[in-house]
Amino acid sequence: MGRDTTSGYLCPSRSDAAFLPLAGFPGGMTGRYFEEFEVGETIEHDKRRTISERDNQAFCDMTMNPQPLHLDAEFAEDTQFGERVVNGLYTMSLAVGLTIPETTDGTIVANLSYDDVEHPNPVFHGDTIEVRSTVTDKRETSDGERGVVTMHVEVHNQHDDLVCSFDRTVLSLKREEIPEETS
Repeated sequence: MGRDTTSGYLCPSRSDAAFLPLAGFPGGMTGRYFEEFEVGETIEHDKRRTISERDNQAFCDMTMNPQPLHLDAEFAEDTQFGERVVNGLYTMSLAVGLTIPETTDGTIVANLSYDDVEHPNPVFHGDTIEVRSTVTDKRETSDGERGVVTMHVEVHNQHDDLVCSFDRTVLSLKREEIPEETS
C-alpha cells in the first residue's frame, strides 16, 4: 500500500490489482481507461460552476497576476467590457477540473498538452459555466502499454455562449487484467 499524498490515507498501489477499484464503480475511480474512449464521442459533463468574485480574486492572488481588468472594478468599468473579466486561465483550469470525473479521474498518467486555446467571449463574476469534451483522437503509445487521447473541450456560459475552447491531450492508462481469485 502507498500513501495518498493529497489526503494522507493509505491506498492500494496500481500494481496491487486485487485491491484496485475499477473505473465507474461506486467508491472507485470514475475516469475512463484508454479502451473506453471512442473517437467522435461527446461527453456532457454533469457538474457546473458559478464563478464568484472570490474565485477570481483567489486565482489572481495565487498566480501573482495583478491585471486590473480582473481585479479593479473602477478600471474595468472604462473598458469595452464595462466590468471586471474573470481570468481566462482560471476559466480554462476550472473547465479541466470539471471534466476530470468523466474522463481521467484515477486513469491518467499525465496531461501532455493543451493546444489551440481560445477565449472568444468573456466570463464575468456570477456566470455559470458548463463543459463538454469531444474525443478527437486516440492511439496507443509506441510500446503499447498506454494510450494517448485528445479531447476538444468547449466551455459555455449560462447563455450557451462559447467562452473558452481548447484541445487537451492526455497519457491514459490501459485497463489492467484483474486476476481472478482462486479458491
